[in-house]
Amino acid sequence: MAKYIFVTGGVTSSLGKGIIAASLAKLLQARGFSVTIQKFDPYINVDPGTLNPYEHGECYVTDDGAETDLDLGHYERFLNKPTSQANNVTTGRIYQTVINKERAGDFLGKTVQVIPHITDEIKRRMKLLSEFGYEIIITELGGTVGDIESLPYLEALRQLRNEFDRDQCLTIHLTLIPYLAAAKELKTKPSQHSVKELLEAGIQPDILVCRTEKTLNEELRSKLALFCNLRYENVIEAMDADTIYDVPLMMLKEKLDIRVMELLNIKSKQDPDLKTWKDFLGHLKNPSEEITIGLVGKYNELQDAYKSIYEAFVHAGATNECKVKIKAIHAEDIEEEKDLSKVFADLDGLLVAPGFGERGIEGKINAVKYVREHELPFFGICLGMQCAVVEFARNVLKLKNASSTEVNPKTEHPIIDMMSEQRKIKNKGGTMRLGAYACELKKDSKAYEAYKDEIISERHRHRYELNNEYIDPLTKKGMLISGTNPDKNLVEIIEIPKHPWFVGVQFHPELKSTVERPHPLFVGFVKAAIKYKNMRAKL
Repeated sequence: MAKYIFVTGGVTSSLGKGIIAASLAKLLQARGFSVTIQKFDPYINVDPGTLNPYEHGECYVTDDGAETDLDLGHYERFLNKPTSQANNVTTGRIYQTVINKERAGDFLGKTVQVIPHITDEIKRRMKLLSEFGYEIIITELGGTVGDIESLPYLEALRQLRNEFDRDQCLTIHLTLIPYLAAAKELKTKPSQHSVKELLEAGIQPDILVCRTEKTLNEELRSKLALFCNLRYENVIEAMDADTIYDVPLMMLKEKLDIRVMELLNIKSKQDPDLKTWKDFLGHLKNPSEEITIGLVGKYNELQDAYKSIYEAFVHAGATNECKVKIKAIHAEDIEEEKDLSKVFADLDGLLVAPGFGERGIEGKINAVKYVREHELPFFGICLGMQCAVVEFARNVLKLKNASSTEVNPKTEHPIIDMMSEQRKIKNKGGTMRLGAYACELKKDSKAYEAYKDEIISERHRHRYELNNEYIDPLTKKGMLISGTNPDKNLVEIIEIPKHPWFVGVQFHPELKSTVERPHPLFVGFVKAAIKYKNMRAKL
């Protein structure tokens, strides 16, 4: 039978439950266990697909087309294993399922209530991944203990703990130990109250993980153990780290994995194998090169809106033993800018980010024009690729009014147009081209050089495509269609062969970059930026 670990959070949000869950999973995986992680989100949206990135950060897409919480990106980056729809559940999806069952008469006329019907559906979802044969399932409960939205999840957890054998599940509570500079001391009272809230819900945490900026001394650990009804060794320190990739090794030092195995009554299958992880950290912290990449987007105020892109640069940078500094450039700020040479003066490469809507589009197109003409390494993702095609059509093909119908529905030259199957769709959620699709690469292209394979699979999230009617004029003027979907003949990758490194992709390569498998296109882009910087230094 699968063993279950539940991770809750207290005192404040954004403490890093996802990173702690992923770090523990990594340690258990390194000891030979088959592990997966799932996230339960307390908001009523069915999924994050319709949420503004400012609200919830990026929407992470899985191979099976699920629009999920960005924490699933951490799970995949740490474990190097794909997730699926089953790994992310929201309150909206829970209620939608229960209401559909009620409409179908499945409850035989009974009054449908939070207990037992909603909590039963939560429990069913919590146990669903056991059908895939995992030995350990880690469940992160979103939100903060004490929030009204989290109550059904805590009640479901309380019920499960009573249904399981004692060594079949455990609860880890992540909390904050704030440091008061005026008093020059760490305070445990907020954590005590957080555990009290959990106890009122009928749940005694088995392990307390304490986020702190100062070391927990023996006295503080003893105090937390005493007042939170825990064994001393089950109070775990989680110091602020330089990078999220330090956390697994910090948790290894704190013996979090050992404490978990003791409580679950399981024995390690092997000594923890973290050689690849340590090699990655070694390259990450001891770079021999440094480059600056401009990121042109429209959600730059919230770094989480482009979380996977930032992390993909971390992976690609470490592979190239290079520190990648990101310079965020707001697309709207450069819409009217006539001379971009000052804005881009310190850049070694430019990435135009994905997005939706017309806001900031002209700024992105201006940026593409500059890098194309000045031979600065360029990488366009999704909307970034579409902007590259529109810019090429306007300034090389001389189609002055060329545009995307997303921006200008009445354009004379719809270089980017909505897919035919999307035209009749009115609902926004879960209706785009989502998930993994095949792509066939042309040899003698930057894409093939990066992937070293003719058929690849990448994840998508979009409604608009390059209009195939314009392929011939584009290619005659020097644009290479280097990747296409073999089933529908849709354009997936464009390049300009005469440019040192100019690649645009319709898919989202950042979603498949992990510590152990940095994405080849990001690796190639970083390599091109290093070459550009070194070449410029010689001038």
